[in-house]
Amino acid sequence: MALQPVARRSVPDAVFEQILADVVSGEFAPGDALPSERRLAEVLGVSRPAVREALQRVAAAGLVEVRQGDTTTVRDYRRHASLDLLPRLLAPRGELDLSVARSVLEARLHIGPKVAELAAERAGTRLDTALHDTVTALEASDDAVERQRQALVFWDHIVDGADSIAFRLMFNSLRAAYEPALAVLATVMDAEVGRIEVYRALTDAIVVGHAAEARRVAEDLLGPATQGLLTVIRKLEEHPDD
Repeated sequence: MALQPVARRSVPDAVFEQILADVVSGEFAPGDALPSERRLAEVLGVSRPAVREALQRVAAAGLVEVRQGDTTTVRDYRRHASLDLLPRLLAPRGELDLSVARSVLEARLHIGPKVAELAAERAGTRLDTALHDTVTALEASDDAVERQRQALVFWDHIVDGADSIAFRLMFNSLRAAYEPALAVLATVMDAEVGRIEVYRALTDAIVVGHAAEARRVAEDLLGPATQGLLTVIRKLEEHPDD
């Protein structure tokens, strides 16, 4: 068993994190029965109420099924978990999961243009000040990480303009997965966040309500860096030891 005793501070949180990590990593496979509350409490060196609270949170995340007086069974998170799990899947043991990274990039490339199209249709001039101010801040920054943050703010405004709760929640999860890697991705993403003229063109298309043009410009903005990163990931997957 990979579980280890946890520190006494924020005990339910620590227990939750350990169980979640072992489910996501495959240490506990779908269909496996978790140890009993008493056994988990013994192994982790914590109280049974702390274990019970943690298990309730793991169950709420869709990762296990808890039956009163029966075993706690691991579920297939791919079928039962929500987007909230995405940031945890990106590096479940501190090491980047390439397949998850690839899926995040693919989602970004396909969702972004649609969101821009909807923002042009539904928001238009209401986004004028917010988008222009963000592009100005993006252009003024000479820090690669800060430029990425400003780009995220830019897209945050566009998602608001799209007025879609589904796309908003997707964006929140994608952003949570992406933000921890800002420094690592700074060099690769600088080519994208440095294209100020394209950000301006996308802003203009959205503000005047040209939905098709907004979609086209968003594809032009997101495509090159995304495809470059996908190429790198494919090479790493084909030659993991290089």
